Amino acid sequence: MNLNRKKMKAAAAAAISCFVMLAAGCSEQKEIRAETVESQGIMSRLSTDKAAYRPGDKVNFTLELSKAEPKAKIVVQYRHLGEMIGEQEVKADGDQIKWDWAPPKEDGTGYMAEVFVTAGGEVKDHQNIAVDVSADWSKFPRYGYLADFHSMSEEELAGVIERLNRFHINGIQFYDWQYKHHEPLKMDGNEPAPEWPDIANRPVALDTVKGYIERAHSKNMMAMNYNLLFGAYEGAEADGVKQEWALYKDPTQTNQDKHPLPDSWASDIMLYDPSNAEWQSYMIDKEIEVFKHLKFDGWHVDQLGDRGALWNAKGESAKLTQGYVSFLKAAKEKLDVDYVMNAVGQYGQAFMAPQAPLEFLYTEVWDGHPKYSSLKDIIDQNSRFSKNKLNTVLAAYMNYDLADAQGEFNTPGVLLTDAVIFASGGSHLELGENMLAKEYFPNKNLSIPAELEEQLTRYYDFLTAYQNILRDGLEESDAVAESAGAVEVSESAEQGNVWSFAKRKEGSDIVHFINFSDATTMDWRDNKGEQAVPAELRNVDISIQTEREVAGIMFASPDYYNGSPVKLSFEQQDGSVKLKLPGLKYWDLLQIHYK
Repeated sequence: MNLNRKKMKAAAAAAISCFVMLAAGCSEQKEIRAETVESQGIMSRLSTDKAAYRPGDKVNFTLELSKAEPKAKIVVQYRHLGEMIGEQEVKADGDQIKWDWAPPKEDGTGYMAEVFVTAGGEVKDHQNIAVDVSADWSKFPRYGYLADFHSMSEEELAGVIERLNRFHINGIQFYDWQYKHHEPLKMDGNEPAPEWPDIANRPVALDTVKGYIERAHSKNMMAMNYNLLFGAYEGAEADGVKQEWALYKDPTQTNQDKHPLPDSWASDIMLYDPSNAEWQSYMIDKEIEVFKHLKFDGWHVDQLGDRGALWNAKGESAKLTQGYVSFLKAAKEKLDVDYVMNAVGQYGQAFMAPQAPLEFLYTEVWDGHPKYSSLKDIIDQNSRFSKNKLNTVLAAYMNYDLADAQGEFNTPGVLLTDAVIFASGGSHLELGENMLAKEYFPNKNLSIPAELEEQLTRYYDFLTAYQNILRDGLEESDAVAESAGAVEVSESAEQGNVWSFAKRKEGSDIVHFINFSDATTMDWRDNKGEQAVPAELRNVDISIQTEREVAGIMFASPDYYNGSPVKLSFEQQDGSVKLKLPGLKYWDLLQIHYK
């Protein structure tokens, strides 16, 4: 049944005193708890029809069963954080079951649907899936990418987008789809050409780009057009680019700055002054032509990081960071679409975050930020730069050296990095047709093991369902978690310890625990794919110092109970709260409510 908000609150209040199994016969609304139930492999795939929903939209679910269970019932519990806001029984008829749900209309809210297969009053299987209800995708960006645009079948296109949909990816960067950086759309008369080569001389089909945009939109995903803001091919003068717009490595204008590329590619990238008004007008007009013919939602603007001392054609010192802001403002004025701009190694972010018209902040992480703690530092810094108004996406390439040859991504390395990014309030650009290991997105040397694909699904469900206590205007908290047993807990990310930090949201503290107890490296990139699988810690004794009276504690983890929330018991005395984490593998969180 679908409950209105008043009934939802009443039902949730009744459910708090009724944490029972389905067969326990509570006279109020029964809440299924199945922490100790082992899956019997009845459910194979659970999905929603969209990556995100607008307030008022209906959510359509599909559950595929891998085997029959006589007299089975499907029971769905809908949650916002620790609160159960509704439940629904779905008829188990056939091996593909469909139903819908009308979530509350509150904008910018994450939910979790807990789906149980029951028979004879017992839970036989359990899976979860998240739902994001947000009018604006940039509030909680979950950014993915596409990098292959050759001629593809309908089935191929649909398969890629459907996979990204399961991860709730709500924005897609179309990487290197363009013809030339200074002429992104190849024209044939007044219409786009049917095909063209990209900069690496790979084929691009117009129908593939259009098809991906259409399918992305059908899932409420935003399609972002990738291009540099200051690059052109060699010989671009033939297309109207002027040499007096160029950037130089010397004040005498004898050596134009460029980004060298392999000899087999179409061209090196010659660089131009982003603050030059004529260059701005030229490049923005080219992008206007793109948006006239292709239904992109925004421009993902790229740069190339710190280029050192540069000069313009007048012999004046070029100020790239100010030029980036100037360019973005001019672009927004002439082409009112969504803008996201890469801050390579944080270069320019301090200028762009408070001044440029950006939807969220995006940082490509390089060697200047090598440690797990560096990822949190970037996200915290971006929050300060934007006065806590813009969220952060990190392009952080995993198993970088391992990807020089064929192999597989290292599951614990990826999950530990995601745990740190998600707990810190960010998200990770990593998922596309494959998964990112290099700054050149088409690199596919590493495949994704089935175990990692399954665990990433849970992590993205967790990121989405708990978005309101992960990345919704949180502030720093002074709550400190300490060891109350054999496990070492530290406020700093140290090899051999559990790293804990806290944030605050509307009077509650959210305390995170990242398990580095068995870590073989503290470098997040896990270059050679050697990060170790952590041994799961059970019943971890924790003490949290607080003088405030605690009303309740919610525990949740993507590694425990499919991410479902668990209400913890605790003791409070002498300014200290003592509790046990039921399990800690990679990442746990607590939400501490105060009276």
